[in-house]
Amino acid sequence: MKVGLLVSGQLGLICLERIYLTGLYDVIFVVTDKKSTEIQQFCDIYGINLYVGNPNLFKVNEFKEEIDVLLSINFLFIVKNKILNLAKLYSINIHGSLLPKYRGRSPHIWAIINNEKYTGITAHLMTEELDGGDIISQIKIPILKNYSGNDVLDIYKKLYPNFIIDILEKVRNNTIKLIPQDNNKATFFDKRLPIDGLVCWDWQKERIRNWVRALKEPYPGAFFINGLGDKVIINKVKFNDLGFQNSIRNGTVLSLNPLLVKTSNGVIELILKTQDETIFTGQILNKPNVQ
Repeated sequence: MKVGLLVSGQLGLICLERIYLTGLYDVIFVVTDKKSTEIQQFCDIYGINLYVGNPNLFKVNEFKEEIDVLLSINFLFIVKNKILNLAKLYSINIHGSLLPKYRGRSPHIWAIINNEKYTGITAHLMTEELDGGDIISQIKIPILKNYSGNDVLDIYKKLYPNFIIDILEKVRNNTIKLIPQDNNKATFFDKRLPIDGLVCWDWQKERIRNWVRALKEPYPGAFFINGLGDKVIINKVKFNDLGFQNSIRNGTVLSLNPLLVKTSNGVIELILKTQDETIFTGQILNKPNVQ
């Protein structure tokens, strides 16, 4: 079976290695982005046809051989029909949520932020509608209380390869069964940028805790701005029973050691990435206008 791959990042590399090294599939080409250098190196070592960049900008005749299946795994670009139509049988995307919930970018990060108890992995047909194609298969994954975004990503790294091989075998055996998505239940979430890690102290303490654990390393991290205008990254949040006056402004530092901050519904202790001696009791941290 001839396969074309659209892959990015470490997750894409792990899946590329598994698909290629099984020896069961003929990997005709790989498309990746400029920053995914390990994928590029793998293709160079094994002599796999490699294209780097946005495939929508390529001429279709650059892809010299037909393929049976096009697989997209952690790919950075949303592809158009001229690319999807390269596959004779199926164009399939592997998405890190339980579709139709959490369509879009960084779905597992948003799931943690929103205090979801589960996330998952979905294989679905690719269309020009973002993450909207018929579902082929899903895996449900619990989000434990202290899971970070990286913890869920580590689970993906373990589950994706076998999940993908199972999908390819269903294609080979002609046992694919398609389930249409219920668009009335779909939710959409945007791509996250480092600046999006800014904490709003008007949030409830539970949301701030989820915000911090979702964005821990290797992600850019949740942060606030101290009185000197410096960006301070938060590694962990603990709840604290310290009392307070409701009239005290949210984001006020109530104690330096431990570092306690008032939020809208309680006090939290901040464990910082690096100790910052410029924070002082009584200081009001940034209070961004976040909806």
